[in-house]
Amino acid sequence: MAPRPDAMEIASARLSIKPFSADDADAAFSCITPTLTRFMAWDPPASKEAFNRIWQQWPLAAAEGSEFVFAIRERESAVFLGLTGLHRLHSEHPELGIWIREDRHGEGFGREAVSLVARWATCILGIQRGFTYPVAEENRASRRIAEGLGGVVVEQRIEPKYRAVVYRIPPHSIARTDPQA
Repeated sequence: MAPRPDAMEIASARLSIKPFSADDADAAFSCITPTLTRFMAWDPPASKEAFNRIWQQWPLAAAEGSEFVFAIRERESAVFLGLTGLHRLHSEHPELGIWIREDRHGEGFGREAVSLVARWATCILGIQRGFTYPVAEENRASRRIAEGLGGVVVEQRIEPKYRAVVYRIPPHSIARTDPQA
């Protein structure tokens, strides 16, 4: 049974991570740019209406327990920072994902958010086999996140936009990482 989204918060000293809601839509949409998505499997939505159709599916997926998409905000200021996701929950190794708004890159929020969500999924959802983390081969920042969490490359793929590597992040390495390191 999936946790109730309205009762969920994953937090650290710096971050508040909650299921994506309508309150996050404008801030998220304004941050999705072609340069942000150059290393993502998807492109920016063509319009606000197109984005609305996308995000309105996320609470339904969370309710059925197949995936969670979370908004990441600074804990003190509530400034929107990006999104993180836990996808393919019914697979052997659920998939972690992240994006941080471009003007806040380099502050460690990505690794912290992914680490917090992975720990939450391990403890609350009982995921014991670890996670996958697909990333564009050229995306050094995301690769450092996976490697910092103990991830090792287990697959290479040719995606429509880029060459990708897929990391496997073992659950025991998540427990030993400092989310803010």
